[in-house]
Formats: sequence, structure tokens, C-alpha cells
Amino acid sequence: MKCLARNVPVYYESCGSGLPILLIHGYMPDHRVMKGCMEPLFVQRSGWQRIYLDLPGMGQTPSNEHIKSTDDLLDVVVDFIDAVIPGHSFLIAGTSYGGYLSRGVLRRKFDQVAGMALICPVIFGDRSQRDLPPRTVIVENARLLAELVPADAEEYSSLAVVQNEENWQRFRDEILSGMSIADEAFLQRISQRYSYTFDVDVLPQPFSKPVVILAGRQDQVTGYRDAWRILENYPRGTFAVLDRAGHNAHIEQHHLFQVLVGEWLDRVRESMQREDDDDR
Repeated sequence: MKCLARNVPVYYESCGSGLPILLIHGYMPDHRVMKGCMEPLFVQRSGWQRIYLDLPGMGQTPSNEHIKSTDDLLDVVVDFIDAVIPGHSFLIAGTSYGGYLSRGVLRRKFDQVAGMALICPVIFGDRSQRDLPPRTVIVENARLLAELVPADAEEYSSLAVVQNEENWQRFRDEILSGMSIADEAFLQRISQRYSYTFDVDVLPQPFSKPVVILAGRQDQVTGYRDAWRILENYPRGTFAVLDRAGHNAHIEQHHLFQVLVGEWLDRVRESMQREDDDDR
């Protein structure tokens, strides 16, 4: 499906029905990175509408010459929300750059957001400000890398902390597939104005709804220490740093991911039920 937001035909897929969850991918991949890790959670969970969008210049959403910064991309996402789920309470979940955008959405739609999940989120847009661990590979697999096309092997090995066939296949299908069709020239322009022009983590008040923040202990792209700095914004926030996990912690520690994000969904449901009871 497509929805016009800021004159951009935004491609999205909607699965299930119920309380909406907006799912935002990272920089260069497309919606498949979020769909791959989130959909298994709903095999036995009903009552949730999952909305997976492709950001401009990524996936099946075209770039636009009027979009020049992360601020502009946030405007597109907010307009998309107003068009697809106007006035409704919703959850938001984002990985990497999607976690950066998610916090922008929270700031703009504070009263509508019923919960938030941040997966290896960008905390500081400026990479020079990030507190990053050294590059680490815990499980090497030279045989696997040798079997791959050199460009694929380089892309995968630059991020992989646990190198195995299953993790590679998910990386190929859920991440590399989107990266291969991204509008690189457009994204290069956006990267020049990658940081917000405002402090995205200054909220009107602490966000008291359920939150989960997941970070990879070996994530050399966004790190894990910076996320701790924003935890006090979320009095009901779970913060987990996962060993044997880099920037794709949702793949390399997929069992823990399922447990922690599933528990977050349960907390959101409980929180909303309690609000309904209080309103009666």
C-alpha cells in the first residue's frame, strides 16, 4: 500500500488488526529488517496492527528533492501517522536510525504514544560524539565468508559478531536486500544533515508508558553506553545490553530479543487495560 505524506508516496505494509504499532527501519535497509524480527512475536498474539513503512529513498518509497535532513524525514513520518492512524494511540518501535526517528515521533506525538521499543538505537547523530566499544568478533566463520561474493562478505563481516549460516541468511534477506536498492545519492545528501536541529531527548515530562531499550554489547556502530544516558526519560523502561551481539542484536540474540520485546508488549497491554479500568 501507499500513503501520501509530504507529497511522498510512502510504501507500507499492514499486518493484523488492533492497537497499531509503527515500525521504523534503519538507514539504508527497508521495512524487511523490522518485519523479519517482529512478525514471529505475533504468531500467537492477536489484537495488534503492525505497520511497516519504507522511509524515503529506501525500499519502495522514492526519494524527494525537498527532503534534505533528518528533520525533514521526521516530518514525513509524522504526516504518515496522521494519515494512517489519525488520533489513535499507537506504539512505536525502531532499530538504529529508526530508533532516532522513533524518539522524534515520541516528542511530536507524546500523548498518543502508548509504548516504545528502541533496538540498537542511534543516540547521537554525530558519530564523533558516540561512546563506542572496539570492533569485536566472538564467533568467526572463515569458511562461510569464503563462500560469499566478496562484496557481501565484506558487508556482513563488517557488522557480524557471531558469524554463522543462519545469521548470514537473515542479514541477506532482511538487511542486505534493502540496502541493495537504496537511493545512495539521496541518502548521502541526508547524511550531511543527519543530526536533528533540536535535542530529541528533551521531553515535556518523563514518558511513563512501557519502554524497552535493547543494545548489543559489541555494537561498534551505535554502542550501548550512550543509551544509558537517556534511561531516566523512561520511568518504566527496561534496558538490556546483550552479549554476543553487535548492531544486529535482534538477529544475533534473536531468542532474547523475542522474550524482551514480547514482555514489553505484555506490559503495554497491561498498562492500557489499567487505564481503561481507571476511566470506568
